[in-house]
Amino acid sequence: MNYQEQALAGATGVDLIVALYDGWIRFLHRAVAAVEADDVIERRYAVKRALDILMYLEARLRPDIGGAPAASLSDFYSAMFTMTLEASHAASKEDLLEVIACVRNVREAWVVVAKDPEANRVLPRELRTAQERRPLAAPVASTATTGAAQSMRWSA
Repeated sequence: MNYQEQALAGATGVDLIVALYDGWIRFLHRAVAAVEADDVIERRYAVKRALDILMYLEARLRPDIGGAPAASLSDFYSAMFTMTLEASHAASKEDLLEVIACVRNVREAWVVVAKDPEANRVLPRELRTAQERRPLAAPVASTATTGAAQSMRWSA
């Protein structure tokens, strides 16, 4: 198992989303370097890979669960898709750097979300880790203490 596999092995679903954003940003930086080197083939390859990640993230949005935040992310992804294509077409380092800045801002928001254990429960199933896919335990009645129902939670 290599370093990246080990690092992601214990990751939560939100951590995996942050890793996708990191990859997105990495490919955008490769596109910038290709623009600087006037390497059209590398620029197109890097932009394609960045857009692949963007489309993967877009396809996993669940507006039925995510509501307004999912709609906002969809709008963001659409804007980034357009900006990336225009920046690539113009071979504009400045425009690609603007896309990177926007993506970084949203990535940082996901880092904040990663610190909230409740956030992982609203992720699409395929973005949750195997442990997170297990349902939470059902409430357990406790007559020995207060008689009120208490809920158990699993934590990692």
